Amino acid sequence: MRRREFIALLGGAAAWPLEVRAQQPVRLPTIGVLGQSTRSVASEWSAAFVQRLRELGRIEGRTVAIEYRWAEGRDERYSEIAGELVRLKVDIIVTSGTEQVLAAKRATSVIPIIFVGAGDPIAGGLVASLARPGGNVTGLSTQTADLAAKRLEMLHEVVPGLRRLAILSNVGNRLAVLEMREVQAAAGTLHLEAVTLEIRRGEDIVPAFEALKGHADALYVCVDALLLTNRTRINTLALTARLPMMTATRDSVQLGGLISYGPNLPDLWRRAGDYVDKILGGAKPADIPVEQPTKFNLVINLTTAKALGLTIPATLLSVADEVIE
Repeated sequence: MRRREFIALLGGAAAWPLEVRAQQPVRLPTIGVLGQSTRSVASEWSAAFVQRLRELGRIEGRTVAIEYRWAEGRDERYSEIAGELVRLKVDIIVTSGTEQVLAAKRATSVIPIIFVGAGDPIAGGLVASLARPGGNVTGLSTQTADLAAKRLEMLHEVVPGLRRLAILSNVGNRLAVLEMREVQAAAGTLHLEAVTLEIRRGEDIVPAFEALKGHADALYVCVDALLLTNRTRINTLALTARLPMMTATRDSVQLGGLISYGPNLPDLWRRAGDYVDKILGGAKPADIPVEQPTKFNLVINLTTAKALGLTIPATLLSVADEVIE
């Protein structure tokens, strides 16, 4: 080989790694989403989240990346997914529900965690206080247990002959247990007999209804990812048993439930985008206060009411955010 060609070859070899490095894609800040149910259930919520990020200049695929993982209402998946997101070295973990946040906390004390819709962040052990959360966790609460009495009062108003109340709860979820106890207390105040349908798996739902066998006049469904994932089955069973059903989520009423009252979840997910923006901008979760819901939705399904032979009071219809006919 000629000396000139040899030198040119050496020069090209020396430059080659620099060219390769220059062509490597820049890693985008990555948001890991630990979804408690399924992509279809959470589609409206995740769309609100992504839209708010876009408004803030955090555009998926261009300025940020989002890694979605779905637990499908299975509690045992929470820790598995949290560990996977940590191994992916995401910059922020966004999730909802007390059990999911606790799983993320066990997986990391460094990566910021934002919760969207934890029922009682202090009692659940997520944060030290609402004003100064401390640690690597902050987010938005839902006041789930606080609203239990109000939901039951509405159900009692819709079902004037209500005497016996069935409460469906996933007792593997500490927040659902807390809500169940609040409903039991409220039932006592209204002089109602309360029977609990306690489940831990999706397979427990049908046997729970079979055990009820007409011994209730209405059904209260506690907030829980497992129950939300199985909402179609629960709605069908409730309608078959002719049980007026109260839930916290609009989705269930759209599928045939009678009435729901609770925080506007798409709005909470939208506001979660602001938390992400602040943290990516350098803010620390410990210094960002936990916020409460500001929008609540009352949704009534008139078609279901008619099928059950119920007349919705005009006072409720006048304040409903949505009436399904």
